[in-house]
Amino acid sequence: MAKTGSLTINSENIFPIIKKWLYSDHDIFYRELISNGCDAITKLKKLELMGEFEKPEDLEYKIQIIVNPNDKTIIVEDNGLGMTEAEVDEYINQIAFSGAQAFMEKYKDKANEDQIIGHFGLGFYSAFMVADKVTIDTLSYQKDAVPVHWESDGGTSYEMGEGDKKESGTKITLYLNEDSTEFSNEYRAREVIEKYCSFMPVPIYLTNSAEGPQYETIEKDELTDKDTIVETIVEEAKTEEKEKEDGTKEVVEVSPAKEKYKILKRPVALNDVHPLWNKHPNECTDEEYKAFYRKVFMDYKEPLFWIHLNMDYPFNLKGILYFPKINMEYDSLEGVIKLYNNQVFIADNIKEVIPEFLMLLKGVIDCPDLPLNVSRSALQNDGFVKKISDYITKKVADKLSGMCKTDRETYEKYWDDINPFIKFGCIKDEKFQEKMKDYIIFKNLEGKYLTLPECIDENKEKHPNTVFYVTDEKEQSQYINMFKKEGMDAVILSHNIDTPFISQMEQKNENLKFVRIDADVTDLFKETGEEDEEKAKEEAEALTAAFRKALGNDKLEVKAEKLKDASVAAMITVSEESRRMQDMMKMYNMYGMDPSMFGGAGESLVLNRNHPLVQYVLNHKDGQNTDTICQQLYDLAKLSHGSLTPERMTGFIARSNAIMLIMAGEKTAAALEAKEEAQPETGAAEAASEDKAE
Repeated sequence: MAKTGSLTINSENIFPIIKKWLYSDHDIFYRELISNGCDAITKLKKLELMGEFEKPEDLEYKIQIIVNPNDKTIIVEDNGLGMTEAEVDEYINQIAFSGAQAFMEKYKDKANEDQIIGHFGLGFYSAFMVADKVTIDTLSYQKDAVPVHWESDGGTSYEMGEGDKKESGTKITLYLNEDSTEFSNEYRAREVIEKYCSFMPVPIYLTNSAEGPQYETIEKDELTDKDTIVETIVEEAKTEEKEKEDGTKEVVEVSPAKEKYKILKRPVALNDVHPLWNKHPNECTDEEYKAFYRKVFMDYKEPLFWIHLNMDYPFNLKGILYFPKINMEYDSLEGVIKLYNNQVFIADNIKEVIPEFLMLLKGVIDCPDLPLNVSRSALQNDGFVKKISDYITKKVADKLSGMCKTDRETYEKYWDDINPFIKFGCIKDEKFQEKMKDYIIFKNLEGKYLTLPECIDENKEKHPNTVFYVTDEKEQSQYINMFKKEGMDAVILSHNIDTPFISQMEQKNENLKFVRIDADVTDLFKETGEEDEEKAKEEAEALTAAFRKALGNDKLEVKAEKLKDASVAAMITVSEESRRMQDMMKMYNMYGMDPSMFGGAGESLVLNRNHPLVQYVLNHKDGQNTDTICQQLYDLAKLSHGSLTPERMTGFIARSNAIMLIMAGEKTAAALEAKEEAQPETGAAEAASEDKAE
C-alpha cells in the first residue's frame, strides 16, 4: 500500500455511535450504500448535461448488488463519477464530510433537473454495522485518473493505494461479521432492497454469485444486441397426415420449423425508477393508480378514490394518498403512509409530517425538502415540517369538499366508508374541521343523506335543535318503528368515532343536542287527554312493586305510561347522559362502576298500561303466573334494547320453553320443572350480574 493513516474524526468513539445511535436498524446500510451510488450517477448525469462529461454510447447507468452467501460478502457497485485519491481522502477519510453538499454548492446555479439524495461520507460508514472489513475500489471519470483501492477493518485505521479498476465508478465490498451473514442471502437482500430502494432513480440489479449463471429461452425475433447466446435451439417443423378427397393420404406441414435461443437470463431491475407520483395527475390512468396501490400496499381490495399531491412552491412535495375500503369488523384502522426523500424510503407513518387522522389512509409522500438529520432517519426544523403537514391536510379537505359540491352522488356513495376518516380529522384538527363542517352528512332511516341543518329541520316542530340517532338498527328496531309511526326521523351513527364526534358538534353548535332514540319516551308517544292522576300513581306503584319482587331487584327504576302503540308492552330507556357515561367507562375499561357516581341516571323499565299483559299484572298481583310474566316482559324489553347477561339468557330460554308447553296444554311435570328453572336464583345475584354487564 502506498499510503496508510488514521481516519480524521471528531470523536474517538465514532463507530459505536454509528452502530448503536446513528442508525437504529442494521439493514439500513443497503439504503445508504445504494443511495451513495445513485448520487454518484446523478452527479455524472449533471456533468454530462453541462458538457463536462461525454457519455460513452454503450454506457447504461445502473447499480449492481452482488451477494455471495458462501463467502459472506456483499458488493455494491455503481458506474457513476467515481473518486480520485484526493476525493477518497476528503470524503472517506474525513468522516462526516458531505460530498453532496460540496457538489451542490459548486453547481447549484447550473443544473437542477435531478436532485442529489444526500450525505455521502457518513452514509458509507453504515457498512461497518454489519462488516468486519470494507474495501473500496474506485476510478474517477476524469481523464487520466488513477484507480484507487481503500480498505479498513472497522477501526480508526485504513490503507489506501493504487487499485486495478478499469471503468469509472465505485465498487464497495463488505466482508460480513458473523452476526450479519443473513444480509448475504439473496432473498433477505431482495427484501431489504425492495423495502428501502423500490423507487430510487437508478436501476438496481441483484445477483447471487454463488449460484452460477441463470438462463432463459426466447424466440428468434426477441433477440437483442445485449443478449448473450448460449445455445441455438432448432425446433423441427410439425406435420400431420391428412386424407384427401380421393381417399389418398398426404403429409401436411402444420407449423414451420422454429429457431430459438438459450441466453443468459436478462437482468430485471428491483426498482421502478419512474414512480407514479412523479407523473402529472393528467398523465395517470385509473388503472395505473390501482396497480400502484396493489403493488405498494399488497392490498387487493380496490381503493375508494385517491388524491394526487403535486406541489413545487413553497416546497417540493409529491405523493398519492388513497382512501382504502375498510372492513370494520376485521381490518385495522391504522393505514400506512410511506415517506420518501428523493425517492429514497425514510420511514412509515412519521407523525410530524402526516397529520394523525390521515394515518388511517394509505399512500406515499416524497418530499426532497424534508429537513432530515445526517442519518436520514429523523426530522429537523419543526416549523417547516408543520407547513408540510398543513398543506397535506388542506389538499385532503379540498378534495373531499370539492367532491361533495361537484359530485354529491359519488360523495354519498363513499360516505359510509370515508366518514370515520373525516370525523376523526374534525376531532383532531381544528383547521380541517373548519373546512369540512359544511360537508358532514348523515344517513337517515330512509337511507337519504342530510346535512346537519337538514337533520335539525326534520324534527324542528316537535323537537327543536334535536337530532335523534340510531346506533344499531336491529337492536333499536322497536324504537325505530315508534318513531316512524309518529312521522319522526333519526340518523344512523354506528361507528365508535360517532360518540366523541357528536359531543364535539354539540360544543361547536350552541343549543344543539344529539339524543339516541331509546333515551326516553317523549310525550309524542304517550296518549293525550285527561287522566286520573291518583289512579295512575297507584298503578305505577303497584307495577313497580310487582316487577321489583319478580326480578329480585329493589333498585329497579320503573315508569308506567299509557302509550299510543298498544302493541308495545315494555321497553328499556337509558338517559343520553347516562348512556354516554357508560360508553366512556367501557372505553377506559371501567366496568362495574355505577354511572350514577358521575351523575348518570341509569336505565328505566317503561311499562305500557294500555297493554293486556301489563293490565294482567295489575289485576293479578299474587297470581300463579304473574312473576313469570314480569320476568318475560323485562327480558323481552332488554332484548329489544341490547342483550341479556348469560344468566338471564339461560333463564329466558327455559322460561320461554315452559310458556310454550303451557300454551300447548302440556301441564306436565316437565313444564313445571322448566318453569322452576326459569326463576332467578336470588335477587341480589341478578342485580349484581346486571350492574356488571352495564
